[in-house]
Amino acid sequence: MKKELKIFILLIGLFLFFYFMPMGSMLFTGAILSGFKLLHEYAREHVLTCLVPAFFIAGAISVFIKKDFILRYLGGQAKKYISYSLASVSGAILAVCSCTILPLFASIRKRGAGLGPAITFLFSGPAINIAAIFLTMSVLGLKIGLARIVFSILISILVGLSIQAIFREKTEKKELFTEESKEIAVSKKVSILFFIAMIGVLVVNGLQINQLLKYMLIIVLVIITAGIAIFKFQRELSKEWIKQTWHFTKILLPILFIGVFIAGFIMPFLPQELIENVVGSNSIFSNLVASIFGAFMYFSTLTEIPILQALITKGMSQGPALALLLAGPSLSLPNMLVILKILGNKKTAVYILLVIIYSTIAGLIFGSLV
Repeated sequence: MKKELKIFILLIGLFLFFYFMPMGSMLFTGAILSGFKLLHEYAREHVLTCLVPAFFIAGAISVFIKKDFILRYLGGQAKKYISYSLASVSGAILAVCSCTILPLFASIRKRGAGLGPAITFLFSGPAINIAAIFLTMSVLGLKIGLARIVFSILISILVGLSIQAIFREKTEKKELFTEESKEIAVSKKVSILFFIAMIGVLVVNGLQINQLLKYMLIIVLVIITAGIAIFKFQRELSKEWIKQTWHFTKILLPILFIGVFIAGFIMPFLPQELIENVVGSNSIFSNLVASIFGAFMYFSTLTEIPILQALITKGMSQGPALALLLAGPSLSLPNMLVILKILGNKKTAVYILLVIIYSTIAGLIFGSLV
């Protein structure tokens, strides 16, 4: 709870600072309202249809996926071309944001995934999901859409390889990884259908279809998931699944809410006009600013695209646009707080730095080609 206490003290400090400034009280009130507004939107639009299914999937991975399987394909001893290739594209079907990917990342890490492949999955999941790619091509153009695919895969692998090379660690000694789950045998066909139904909720939620049809499909998938758990699983198995789901939820969800609130709190103080002015060229500085801005802002699934469309209309260059498109969906302030809980200070700092650096370089390359 030390980190949460530091965050609380920081908020108190901000309160005192802005309260005693001229117009400070009004600014602070607006920031507080902005924080609660974003938290409300996040809870309403993402918790039930995105985060809750992700927690249940994470719990299921801990129970149903044997460690031998994870170790064979994503473990530290697995062949790199297999583990990194699989990790870089395995999140493509999931319409997840930088927060929804976290319980999935934590679960495969807990089951034995190597540090590098797990980091690759962490970056690529939000960056390369199919819904975001198609929407990018449709709204922003074919070139930047294809560039997003290529650089998302490339950066995810580079970030994973870099962190693995720097730290060379196989396991974490954090709270998340101290509790071992039981491996309980279950029919392969049943478990596959179980995972398809749960993952289907995330996939359907990301589809751009009629809202009524979308909710009907989600309800059907939820009923299938619940039916399998009730009628096909032994009580011990269902209890273990719920136990593991709750284990991830109680650790990650409070930190996510704190992070989302802080992201909303600082929004009124961001110099949007200044940012728009400094990203109009394809310089190192412009791409770096875009990467940093994207890394610390919170973008819910697919919202980065209309935001970028507005910025490009106001003069944002193509290079910085791609840099923001790469760093934004994969990182956010809430995301950073949870990664800090899972990986610790050093790995989190290196991960953030690498994402910003590689996104900046990618923006420079793309900007020079178009």
